[in-house]
Amino acid sequence: MEYKNDISLVICGAAGQGIATVEELLTAILRVAGYNSYSTSEFMSRIRGGTNSTVIRVSSKRATAFLDRIDVLIPLSPEAMKHVKGRISSNTSILAEETNIDVELVKNPENMIKIPFTDIAMEIGGKIYSNIVAVGVLAALFKVSEESPIDYIKNRFAPKGESVIEKNITAIRRGFKIGKELYEANKIRITVPTDKSIRNNVFLSGTQSIGLGAIAAGINFISSYPMSPSTGILVFLSQKAKDFDIIIDQAEDEIAAINKGIGAWYAGARAMITTSGGGFALMTEGLSLAGMIESPMVLHIAQRPGPATGLPTRTGQEDLTHVVNAAHGEFARVVYAPGTPEDGFYLTHKAFNVADQYQIPVFILTDQFFVDSHYSIPNLDVSKINNEKHIVKTESNYRRYELTENGISPRGIPGYGDGVVNVDSDEHTEDGHITEDVHHLRPKMVEKRLYKKYKLLIEEAIEPELFGDENYEILVIGWGSNYSVIKEALEELRRSDIAFLYFKQVYPLNKKSLEYLKKAQTTIMVENNATSQFGKLLQSEFNFRVNKQLLKYNGMPFSVEEIKKYLEELV
Repeated sequence: MEYKNDISLVICGAAGQGIATVEELLTAILRVAGYNSYSTSEFMSRIRGGTNSTVIRVSSKRATAFLDRIDVLIPLSPEAMKHVKGRISSNTSILAEETNIDVELVKNPENMIKIPFTDIAMEIGGKIYSNIVAVGVLAALFKVSEESPIDYIKNRFAPKGESVIEKNITAIRRGFKIGKELYEANKIRITVPTDKSIRNNVFLSGTQSIGLGAIAAGINFISSYPMSPSTGILVFLSQKAKDFDIIIDQAEDEIAAINKGIGAWYAGARAMITTSGGGFALMTEGLSLAGMIESPMVLHIAQRPGPATGLPTRTGQEDLTHVVNAAHGEFARVVYAPGTPEDGFYLTHKAFNVADQYQIPVFILTDQFFVDSHYSIPNLDVSKINNEKHIVKTESNYRRYELTENGISPRGIPGYGDGVVNVDSDEHTEDGHITEDVHHLRPKMVEKRLYKKYKLLIEEAIEPELFGDENYEILVIGWGSNYSVIKEALEELRRSDIAFLYFKQVYPLNKKSLEYLKKAQTTIMVENNATSQFGKLLQSEFNFRVNKQLLKYNGMPFSVEEIKKYLEELV
């Protein structure tokens, strides 16, 4: 079987079999060899057992979207093929040891290749090396130099000692020999073009893009309580803490985390918290405090399916309504929803500047699919980075909540100047003392925190991006992580009457959004929730009702094929 230009590899097996290691090694080796690659994982919420899978997509062009199609499948456990049975076709090559092949699920016996991964691994030193044998096989099928994975192995496993390194090298060589024989015998051939310039690309996960954006913004404090799928941000920043002088606080709970973050901003730090929907539910009182005392705050919310614990390691877009409306009382906020690692980086950086300038909470709303996917991208352009800090040196007559024409008061911090920085969670006067002046001051403070800031934020709201012919009749609407699959589906359809409107800022909405929406004869909302939460937001903000909806809420991401099929049936 020969695969040209674009290939989708799936490694599937039980938790603890080192599938993530295969993903890490293979994507690194392929990048050095000049291959465009993309990977994403889906896994069960357990340490061992169950069945997990990783997709590694390699393409002649930049690949950033999830495919249902499986070209090459490596099942590492007896249950693996059942886990992905709906995606196996007659064109799927299956590389596996005999005990892991479910013959009833094999669509084309000619594409079934038996490889004794475990037997080879046991000869080397234990079944733990079976996944490294698989890496060797795949490296050979991609015509990668045999020394390339060996060099990577030496660096990757250096802390584990010479014995472990040598066994891994042996596993690579044994697998490489098998892969080379399969290629030369025409059992399986992969002929995806390479591009030497890709070697200079960076291979980022969504998690890393958010973390790097925070570092670029000058983050120096993060307080969070671990919660999937957001914990990667806390881990990533912990790894970089010494290099960038970041204080890392694993809080005792989510309530403490947000309050510590607010305290850090009060003291002049640039702080962030990261959590998921369930953790954010506990933070809403603290969010309301930030709104009342007009504290900047940056909150990363990585969505997962609920309610309650729901599906802790799956994906969804179920927290938009929660984030837009959370907390008691009324105050301004901004919500960004990155769909690419570039957006993750630049929007996170922007979130800190906007929070600092307008003294409001700013959200970065992602999901499991986004944070756990890895993308090969050109280097990020740091020349665009400009950190805007809006702290003033206080004078003796300083008033923290001075009523200004635009609603933004000068923000001072304790110890910087001669003034006293009073803040109060009760309604307060301009100098930060409690008041019950309901007839005069209270309305002005509400208007200051809400209407005046909201007016400015709408003017600065990011305009949605249009992909496709401007003379469209059908408009597909998406936000956040659905960006890549929708865009690729439309590229494959090649229809001038269908366009895609991508929102990376989902609240407040840019005024020009309505112009795009009204221009279409048919509008289609694509979301990973059951109630079309963004569709409802468009209706509440613009009194605009979307015609059709493509909704998915089983915890899995959309695939290119799903969206393409839906649009083909529609038109």
